[in-house]
Amino acid sequence: MALKRFIAVGLCFWMGLAFQPAGAQAPVSVASTPGTAASAPAPATPSSDAVVAPPAAAVAAAAPAVTASAPAPAPLTQPGLVDASTLNGADTAWMMTSTALVLLMTLPGIALFYGGMVRRKSVLNAMACVVAICAIVSVLWFAVGYSIAFTPGSGALGHYIGGVDRLWFAGLDYVKDSQKVAVSHIAPNIPESVYAMFQLTFAIITAALVVGAFVERMRFSAVVIFMSLWTLIVYAPIAHWVWEPNGWLSRLGVLDFAGGSVVHINAGVAGLVCAYVLGPRRGYGREPFSPVNLGLTMAGAGMLWVGWFGFNAGSAVASDGRAGLAMAVTHIAAAAGALSWMGAEWLVRRRPSLLGLCSGLVAGLVAITPAAGFVSPRSALLIGLIAGIACYWGATGLKRLLNADDSLDVFGVHGVGGIVGSLLTGVFASKTISGSEGDVLIQFIGAGSVLLYSFLMTGLALWITSLLVSLRVGETSETDGLDISQHAERLGS
Repeated sequence: MALKRFIAVGLCFWMGLAFQPAGAQAPVSVASTPGTAASAPAPATPSSDAVVAPPAAAVAAAAPAVTASAPAPAPLTQPGLVDASTLNGADTAWMMTSTALVLLMTLPGIALFYGGMVRRKSVLNAMACVVAICAIVSVLWFAVGYSIAFTPGSGALGHYIGGVDRLWFAGLDYVKDSQKVAVSHIAPNIPESVYAMFQLTFAIITAALVVGAFVERMRFSAVVIFMSLWTLIVYAPIAHWVWEPNGWLSRLGVLDFAGGSVVHINAGVAGLVCAYVLGPRRGYGREPFSPVNLGLTMAGAGMLWVGWFGFNAGSAVASDGRAGLAMAVTHIAAAAGALSWMGAEWLVRRRPSLLGLCSGLVAGLVAITPAAGFVSPRSALLIGLIAGIACYWGATGLKRLLNADDSLDVFGVHGVGGIVGSLLTGVFASKTISGSEGDVLIQFIGAGSVLLYSFLMTGLALWITSLLVSLRVGETSETDGLDISQHAERLGS
């Protein structure tokens, strides 16, 4: 009897739902605009009169008037505070990861890469220079560098140098009570603290790359002073020109996705100037300069290859399809560069070398850097192949023509690779991928401007340094090795 009663009640309930008037099957909820609370519906009161819900079309027509939101805020033109809810968590997580990857490229990547190529008596000095530069540039970036590189500046001067609003990271705030966070106008989807740190890792590795040109002969105190000056008067202004939207090269339309000119041309030219000013190492051209351990160099090259995914894909400043494509083209170009350098060396010297493979992969990575967010995988393959051959010539034939003891081929690989990559970006940039069309002439102007400015201002920084300390160690110190003469340390047996 109880079972029959249960079935009867269930049938009645089902029939009541089935024959309910249209539009009355579920209550209509009205979303509240941010900052206002939605009114709770009034409780239903029993009535003998049937209440018929309005037709669905009428509800839909009325909804826009109720739910219309305020106009979207205008895009930021300078750093400022926004609601923390506007940030993208996935983008923030990827950019924090990319920051760590790019720092890994320097510590220990560049330290191992360079340390393995110098002679045994100067390995620790090469590594000490890299570590010191990391610390120096970090403090300078916090104090001055970030502000003058990545804030808009004022008036016409703002096209060439940023302002002072972010000195000592002023304004990089997170306000818990009001849920506000500072963002950059360049990357409003992530906290500005993350963006500033990401750009710091670029400043660090650019300065560290220059070390390869003057290893085994520059006084450590001179390195400290010179790289401090160079970061502020060379790197920061060039970064502003190219990457801050108000910078003059950015306004001109120069394409540099991740640092072909800002990082590689800049560091390559600075290294060449250092090589000229310091002169060759004693015994250069008359005695062998055998690398201490190419295994260290290979380990460093591997870290560079992996870290470069953060370098290039991170420059999308988002965890999106463009970042994924940048990662793919980066890997393809690195592989192509290694193969083309190996092929050229095999053809000329009749045997390939591990050092050549490592140098070739770096050449491919350097050349794809300005193009990474603008080109297809097929174009990346061509860029890598061309860069491997061009940089092999840069480290051999061009080096002899320039007659400079660029110890570890900073200009031959980074300078030449950066120039090749910047120009080929103008050739292969796809409007479908980035919305930007390449222009070889504009790319040439950008590369040439960075080259000339870096050449002149690096010379100025070295001259100022020479007024304070001697640039080069003495003959005895160089003969004994910089590990002992500069640090009183020796690499263990």
